[in-house]
Amino acid sequence: MPKKVDHQERRTLIADALMRVAADQGLEAVSLRHVAAEAGVSAGMVQHYFRTKDEMMAFALSVVRERNQIRVTEALARLGVDPPPRLLLRTMIAALLPLDEGTRDDGRVALAFLAYTAVRPAAAPSLREGTRQLTGFIAGVLPDRHGDAAAAGLLALMEGLGVYLLGGQYTPEQALDALDAHLDLLFA
Repeated sequence: MPKKVDHQERRTLIADALMRVAADQGLEAVSLRHVAAEAGVSAGMVQHYFRTKDEMMAFALSVVRERNQIRVTEALARLGVDPPPRLLLRTMIAALLPLDEGTRDDGRVALAFLAYTAVRPAAAPSLREGTRQLTGFIAGVLPDRHGDAAAAGLLALMEGLGVYLLGGQYTPEQALDALDAHLDLLFA
């Protein structure tokens, strides 16, 4: 009887290997050969699941997004029903920031993917849609006097704090203090 293969599990195994290579060595080190070696599979298997580097990158980003969504959902669930808007935004953004070792690898991959799309705009459509949705959500939570521009600014602050956390310029405490100060301005 032929062995039953879980294709999603294999794709995730390969994407996890890609994420480890990207997080440890940067995107320039990501290749079919390096990812296959990290995953402990053949380069042919990697090519079977991902024809191009862009396909591998897009899947890895979808894995990061899924992990982020789980973290945000769990963090918001701990707040209970109908939390205050400021607390909701702080909790959501804190869950997305790379504040600990467990979230830094995801943050490194997301940052690497942003850099990757800067030189390969064709790889960015899903990123643009996700940004549009997140900006719209934040705008809907901010006080009425603020709009899409304030939501975009808060999202940019989050991304900048993420870069500073990953680069070691800010500690988690400094990043959360900066976030709180900005939220205080928006909710004053």
